[in-house]
Amino acid sequence: MNKEKQLGQRGEDAAARYLEEQCGYTILDRNYGRTTGEIDIIAKDGDTWVFIEVKTRTSFYYGWPSEAVEKRKQRKIGRTAEAYLYYHHGWDRPCRFDVIEIIQDPRQELKLNHIKNAFWL
Repeated sequence: MNKEKQLGQRGEDAAARYLEEQCGYTILDRNYGRTTGEIDIIAKDGDTWVFIEVKTRTSFYYGWPSEAVEKRKQRKIGRTAEAYLYYHHGWDRPCRFDVIEIIQDPRQELKLNHIKNAFWL
């Protein structure tokens, strides 16, 4: 696995731990993929299904990690979320889209920022 993939996997693992341990979410799925795209984490926050994109970076050279979740990426996540809701009979459930941005500092520590309702479709 290359360094970028390792960093991304480390970020997703940290985000999942944070959601379960600090937020009390239930993780339903990870790396859910369809032809429409992939969603990093799907979780339940109470009765709400949350579709979460995780972006991990080592610097702000290209801006905040959440800025990489632009309109095209949001549409892909939305189409993939629709497929998930369809296959899991979830049309009647409330849902939202979050972004967790993570910066790995020079000491290899991860700093996490959870943006709830990061975008709407």
